[in-house]
Amino acid sequence: VIQFLAESSPHIIGVDLSRNFGQHAAITAGLNLAKGDWTIVMDCDLQDQPKEIPRLYNKAMEGYEVVFGRRAKRKDSTAKVLSATLYRKVFDYFTDNTSDPAVANFGIYKRNVVDAFNSIKEQTRTLQLTIRWLGFHWIAIDIEHASRPEGRSGYTFRRLLRMGTDIIVSQSNKPLKLSISFGFFMAASSLLYAIYLVLRYFIWGVSIAGWTSVIVSIYFVGGLLFANLGILGLYLGKVFNETKKRPLYVIRETTEIIEIDTAKKS
Repeated sequence: VIQFLAESSPHIIGVDLSRNFGQHAAITAGLNLAKGDWTIVMDCDLQDQPKEIPRLYNKAMEGYEVVFGRRAKRKDSTAKVLSATLYRKVFDYFTDNTSDPAVANFGIYKRNVVDAFNSIKEQTRTLQLTIRWLGFHWIAIDIEHASRPEGRSGYTFRRLLRMGTDIIVSQSNKPLKLSISFGFFMAASSLLYAIYLVLRYFIWGVSIAGWTSVIVSIYFVGGLLFANLGILGLYLGKVFNETKKRPLYVIRETTEIIEIDTAKKS
């Protein structure tokens, strides 16, 4: 269908990636190839409705470089809405940010915004958060959100959890700071408890308990150490992925002959 539409109109270009690199990598591929002064990003499931595009454009003409569509009344399941809200709250906590779970990728972006986005080489990215980080003049307006006409979302709970972890680790070092703070807290608590045991033995003559508390403490501290190593491993893994400098996506073919810089990372 995409090939047929591309043959019938020179304004339509289909891009086939060599495999599924993820939603945001695919969005990046589209933004790399977009040529217009203004670019629309929208999902293909028709929950983002094309009829809202003129409203986004008219709002942009008021002087905004980015206009997001805010889904005032989401036509999603209660579980999906609640999980999205919970994820945003967790993300905002770790990144010291304030975001709106009703705002997603659907929006209109000016040429200079797209060029700035394309200049970023990070492997792990989300469109909306990256655009907001760039600092351009943006606004969100309420739009009508439709129910999904058919099919199911490809985002399973496990995939969402993995993506959320990747984004938090790539956008914030707060988990490392919390790990350090908790380590100091545990050390201070252990020291106070040791002082208490010594005072209890010499002042009140109460002997120190047997092996149970020792074994429990060893396993507890050991678990914390492994957890901290896991957090460090996540960050080292991100550094490793960035240093490989692999392309964010690979294009198998397009419906139009376009000169593409294969070394481009974003």
